[in-house]
Amino acid sequence: MGLRRTIDRPQAEEIAVRALGLLAADPERLARFLALTGLGPETIRGAAASPGFLGAVLDYVAGDERLLMALVNEMDEKPEIIIQARDILAPPAAGG
Repeated sequence: MGLRRTIDRPQAEEIAVRALGLLAADPERLARFLALTGLGPETIRGAAASPGFLGAVLDYVAGDERLLMALVNEMDEKPEIIIQARDILAPPAAGG
């Protein structure tokens, strides 16, 4: 096995921003994301500035295999890196 590549928080944030761009580029994907999060087009900018938002974006992407694979293909990256970014930005709850 090769060495496992690790990323840092700024790289994780960059991946999340790219994921948000992927959502925003497709009105249907964006509408579903907004519906599930309770956000609206007028509130997403404010929410994006809040802590945890980018982690929530990656959590959402990681929960949808087709969306995850679309991001993987767009970024030419391995799914494990996307999941690693999600874990950095939205760590699993302790004891859960």
